[in-house]
Amino acid sequence: MTDLSRRQALGALGSVTLGSVTLGSAALVGAAPALAQGSGPIRIGFGMALSGGLAVGGKAALVSYQIWAEDVNAKGGLLGRKVELVHYDDQSNPATVPGIYSKLLDIDKVDLVLSGYGTVPTAAALPIIMQRQKTFLSLFALAANDKFKYDRYFQLQPNGPDAKYEFSKGFFELAMGLDPRPKTVAITGADAEFSILALEGARDNIKKYGLKTVYDRSYPSNTIDFTPIVRTIRQTAPDLVFYASYPPDSAGLLKATHEVGLSARMLGGGMIGLQFAALKTQLGPMLNNVVYYDLYLPEPTMKFPGIEQFLVRYRERAAQAGVDPLGFYIPPFAYAEMQILEAAVTAAASLDDAGIADQLRTMTFPTVVGDVRFGDRGEWAEARLLTAQYQDIAGNDVDQFKQAGKQAILYPPKFKSGNLRVPFEPLKR
Repeated sequence: MTDLSRRQALGALGSVTLGSVTLGSAALVGAAPALAQGSGPIRIGFGMALSGGLAVGGKAALVSYQIWAEDVNAKGGLLGRKVELVHYDDQSNPATVPGIYSKLLDIDKVDLVLSGYGTVPTAAALPIIMQRQKTFLSLFALAANDKFKYDRYFQLQPNGPDAKYEFSKGFFELAMGLDPRPKTVAITGADAEFSILALEGARDNIKKYGLKTVYDRSYPSNTIDFTPIVRTIRQTAPDLVFYASYPPDSAGLLKATHEVGLSARMLGGGMIGLQFAALKTQLGPMLNNVVYYDLYLPEPTMKFPGIEQFLVRYRERAAQAGVDPLGFYIPPFAYAEMQILEAAVTAAASLDDAGIADQLRTMTFPTVVGDVRFGDRGEWAEARLLTAQYQDIAGNDVDQFKQAGKQAILYPPKFKSGNLRVPFEPLKR
């Protein structure tokens, strides 16, 4: 496809209606031969965590996918064919993933495949995807393709080309701006894919800034009681505490932090779950001054075209589905993932995996989370992970988290909306 036709295919992407991409007429004309050949719906298959520890994210992602499917079908479908989503519950268990993708490809005969939510299911699916040479859009997997280097893999979390390092970069850069500079750090995380990779990146940053590590241990992924871990960390009196945790762990670690009375100049880091309404409301004031990572927040620096309309639509559906009522973390990126897939398929004018991958490698995609372009190993060409801090949280009401200033963006400077507050201190009992 020429640069001109590629621009024509994307020409109307800047026009967003209820969060969906409007495709240019030139792309549809160019796809005419493919339309005549196709029959029946285009089937898009994936596993998704609808139960288990990752379900809070998986269910919200599924709602976003369903909204996109309704939007694209209302416009006449993809390549002139209706879209059908085929999905199974991976139960947040990587052992279920190979069987799910074998069934999707061999029995359900899906045309396109997506990953489930998270690093672990993505890594579990990749060997099958590579064997079948399928193009694979992944939803929030940290450095899952670093060892595979599969050229048809594309990832929606804005980690950038050096994902492990970027994940903790903002936390440590902010820490090094403190006066006096911190000297010691404690790190911990689960003995599981995401945490292992996040801690590897944290160690790189710790080495870069010459910090002394006073605690560095992983815990079993089925850990329930975090009090002994936090108590041991408290005994080392670190200046900085960096957690790399899954949603259940994040809640357990913060509760133990307040129970034990652990204080630090900065505390938080790579904590999955603090982005979800369920944990925000559960933890309430325990979140104050926690520095953590996020992807999108309702701050004045992040007003992308179409995002607010999408969130209105999502929240209407979320109330019915009983999923995250805020929708800041996963839903916009899940919807953007489908916008990107729609644009790439339309530009390729076919369902050929090689052709779709070619478009994904070369195009820039305007979406509800801003412009997305993929680079090395299918990661975003430019990192855009946010380092944010909870500030002035009062009580457990969910609506306060819709307000600007409650989750101040501290890094990167382009999106900064507030200033770092230190130290982190546990609630007085």
